[in-house]
Amino acid sequence: MKKILIIGAGLSASYLIKYLLAHATKEKWHITLADANLALAQKKIGKSKNGIAVSLDINNAKQRANYIAAADIVISMLPAHLHLLAANDCLKYKKHLITASYLSDEMKQLHSQALQANILFLNEIGLDPGIDHLSAMQMIQNIQAKGGKIESFESYCGGLVAPAFDNNPWNYKFTWNPRNVVLAGQATARYLENGLLKFIPPNRIFSQTKTIKVGKVGNYEAYANRDSLSYIEPYGIGSAKTVLRGTLRKKGYSEAWNCLVKLGLTDDTYTLPNSERLSFRELITALIPSATTQNIETKLAEFLGIGKSSKLFKKLTWLGLLEEIAIGIKEVTPAQALQKLLQEKWQLKAGELDQIVMKHEISYQLNNKLFHEHSYLIVDGENETLTAMAKTVGLPMAIATKLVLQGKIKARGVQIPLTREFYEPILKELEKYGVAFK
Repeated sequence: MKKILIIGAGLSASYLIKYLLAHATKEKWHITLADANLALAQKKIGKSKNGIAVSLDINNAKQRANYIAAADIVISMLPAHLHLLAANDCLKYKKHLITASYLSDEMKQLHSQALQANILFLNEIGLDPGIDHLSAMQMIQNIQAKGGKIESFESYCGGLVAPAFDNNPWNYKFTWNPRNVVLAGQATARYLENGLLKFIPPNRIFSQTKTIKVGKVGNYEAYANRDSLSYIEPYGIGSAKTVLRGTLRKKGYSEAWNCLVKLGLTDDTYTLPNSERLSFRELITALIPSATTQNIETKLAEFLGIGKSSKLFKKLTWLGLLEEIAIGIKEVTPAQALQKLLQEKWQLKAGELDQIVMKHEISYQLNNKLFHEHSYLIVDGENETLTAMAKTVGLPMAIATKLVLQGKIKARGVQIPLTREFYEPILKELEKYGVAFK
């Protein structure tokens, strides 16, 4: 009997848990789902005889170590900065570790120890990062196998609302961590364009966008991710003159979001005094020179250089930014106040579905001719629990877990999924679940 420990029962864990429980009898697995919220973990495990829900305070070293010591493999669905707590215990007890988070410098430093312990610490095996790596590497290595030389590589991904439920002026609803959405674009983006290194400072991230056509679905806009350069070497595309990774949104989103950036509402560096009593109207007034609560509509339009009857202005007022509604939370930053408002306005309601859109564009030279290849992925959620986000984050993790336990993945040490050993079997099985590229 192989024992799987999942730490974290949040939104992205739903499909992962479903898959592992569905395969548990055949594979002879037992799943322990640990979370600080025991009721949530119990709900996710349900009545399955192959799993158990337990309460776990991740900062309780003794409790954490006991659960990890009893497992064969650990899946961490924790926030990224907490993975190391699990990783150090996994080293001590020689247990494999799976995460969907970006590979941190601290995790990299555990590589030699993980090799020595003959265990795998697999990172970046979710959606983005994760499925993007698997699908991109399959394309890249197929091109290179026939002698192609990569000239450009662009990759885009977005967690969106399914078209049938796209019914607010922003054409967006939360399908993953709201805080990450609010704080997006706060670091300078780096990418390569026609052989030249390019930078986009934070104040231009949402104004310097490009249009991306995805199959017959339509056009999206993309803004650049923080760092597009770090995968040039791992992907083996040193010949590429253009390398860009970006985030997809519906048309018009970035221009409107840029208004929130200009207002200072995404600032997370200071707290607002008396924020529990401060209204959103008063907050906007405080952020604009010469504004009062009486003339704020006019001053807001002037400050942003837009008309009061414009779509942009209507998007802002639809959010409730000018309402006399108290923020209602003590000592919050402007970004936290904005997040509270957006979570009310951008909530994915019962019965509504989300959608994942991903696209790769590659140009390459072969026999003195220039070729272009692209592939795209569209996945709709099944319901408000088994979302497209949960499916595309959780399934790659679950399949990788199975392959490790079956001994079909031999890699050891600290890894991200870039080789054929990872992408061939995982992409093949993902297709059975409707996660297939065109």
